[in-house]
Amino acid sequence: MKNLRLEKQIRLPLDELKLAFAASCVEGLARKMGKPYGEVYERMHIVEAIENYILKNYDTLHTESLEYVLEDVEEYIVNKERSLSC
Repeated sequence: MKNLRLEKQIRLPLDELKLAFAASCVEGLARKMGKPYGEVYERMHIVEAIENYILKNYDTLHTESLEYVLEDVEEYIVNKERSLSC
């Protein structure tokens, strides 16, 4: 019975798992900040947070709690925005 359950599980490619994780970061951060998803995504896009932080550090980030990851990503965005405005 145990083996039958494992055989029915869907295995997603790593790229799809990473993109789903990035999407959950956008959604979670939008909820945390009380902002629309599009606005949060745009901020993340401008500072390349998805490509250069979330996806690049997926192996570490996905093992952490969502609360920690969202705090970390928010800090990354704010710091990058500051450095771009200087």
